[in-house]
Order: sequence, then C-alpha cells, then structure tokens
Amino acid sequence: MAVAKPRPADKAKADGLQIITVNSKAYHDYLVRETYEVGVVLTGTEIKSIRAGKVNLREAFARVERGEVWLHNLHIAQYDHGNRWNHEPTRVRKLLLHKNQIRELQRETKSRGLTLVPVRLYISRDHAKIELALAQGKKMYDKRQAMAEREANRDIERAVRARY
Repeated sequence: MAVAKPRPADKAKADGLQIITVNSKAYHDYLVRETYEVGVVLTGTEIKSIRAGKVNLREAFARVERGEVWLHNLHIAQYDHGNRWNHEPTRVRKLLLHKNQIRELQRETKSRGLTLVPVRLYISRDHAKIELALAQGKKMYDKRQAMAEREANRDIERAVRARY
C-alpha cells in the first residue's frame, strides 16, 4: 500500500502552528520584557479574514479594563464573501487569559508603566492566538543605538564573508 507524501499545508498543520502576521514595529519601538500566549474572541467572518492573511497588528495595543483584557486597533479586513453580518474591522476584541495572569498584567502596567503590545498573530490547532508582549517603550537614543548595533553586525558579517 502506498503512503501519500505530506503536502506543505499538511506539514504546517502537523506542527500545529501557522504564523499569520508579525508586528516588527513593536520590536523597533519597544523593549519586550515578557510574552504571553492569549486567545482572542472572534466572529465567523473575522477568522476567515485572518486565515486569508488580511490582518494588521501595527497600531494595536491591549488594556486591562474591569478585570478583563481588551485588544484595541487590531485591523481585520472585512471578509470578501461576507454578507450583512460582516464584522467591523477595528472593533475592540476580548483577550482570553487566566485571572492570575490578568492580575499580574494589571500590576505591571500600573506600577512599572509597561505597555501591552501584540507581537504576532498565529493559528494554533485551529484557534487564533496572539502573542502579547509586556513591553517598555524605547527612547529615541535607544532606537539609534539598536540601529547602530545592527549596522555594525552587518559590517562584520560582510567582512567575514568577503574573507572566505
């Protein structure tokens, strides 16, 4: 009996993780302290747009309000084949965490002045998940220093490649 070779889509499903989008601006603007994997409450047309990759995390942020964590400014484009029950693109969405995690996030954001920023959106075992980062804002000189380090590393790599 012949065994079918796995296709690339099947291979991604075997890993159980399909990355939809990454917020690279978050790594430029913030110093990431800690990350959490959180679930998102979505409607039917939202998950279809996410699977199609029509998501923008760039301006998104999260807040702890009345014991719950809410995600603001996450843009999920309306589903092309949706009808009158299509979703609002930038509606506020609830994030799913444990109570002790919510308390910890609330304490960290209030006492230390940290920010909750979504870093990436992915699908894990048929559920949309967000990697939420507890982050500290960078100053302009921190950003310049990071760019200078990146540039120095590139120069070193070029010199090493040119030598061999």
